Amino acid sequence: MTATALAPGRKLSAIRQHLGMSQRKAAELSGLTHSAISTIEQDKVSPAVSTLQKLLRVYGLSLAEFFAEKESEGEPRVVFNAEQLLEIGSSGVSLKMLSHDVPAHSTIMLLETYQPGSRISEKLKHHCKEVGTLLEGEIILTLDGLRYPLRAGQSYIIDSAAPHSFSNLSTRVCRLVSAHSPHL
Repeated sequence: MTATALAPGRKLSAIRQHLGMSQRKAAELSGLTHSAISTIEQDKVSPAVSTLQKLLRVYGLSLAEFFAEKESEGEPRVVFNAEQLLEIGSSGVSLKMLSHDVPAHSTIMLLETYQPGSRISEKLKHHCKEVGTLLEGEIILTLDGLRYPLRAGQSYIIDSAAPHSFSNLSTRVCRLVSAHSPHL
C-alpha cells in the first residue's frame, strides 16, 4: 500500500480498505458516526487528534506509524525545514509534527501553538510518556481533573494515558515543544 503520500483522509480510507473494513464497521468499532468517517476520508475536515486516535486504534496503528514515511534509500535525513513538519492540529491549535522517517514506537516531537482562547477541548489519552517545555505565553494543563498553570520556561512530564487537555486562557499566543515516547 502506498498511502504515505496521500492526504490524511485518503490515507485513512486506503488503510481501512486495505484491512477490508467498511466505513460502517469502522464507525461501529471507533464510536464515531458513519458520516464523520466519510467526511474525514474525503478530506473535507481534518480530524481532531482524539478522533484520529480512535480510528487508528481500530486499524491497529499508532500516531507515529500513521504519520511515518517510508525510509528512503541512502543516508537518513538529519535536518528538516519548518515547512516539512506535518500539521495535525485544528481550531486555533497548531500541532506541527516531525514525522519523516519515524520508525514505529519511536519518539515524536511536536511544535505546538495555541492561539488566545484556544484549547484541545477533548480529553486526550494515548499510551506514552509526554514531556514539554513552554517557550512563550501561558497555558493550563488539566491532568486527571487537576489544573496546572504553566508559564514560559516551565516544563511538564506526564503519563499521557491519563485524560489530559491544554487550554490557552490568556490573550497571548502560547508556544511549546513536546516529545511523546511510547511506554517501553
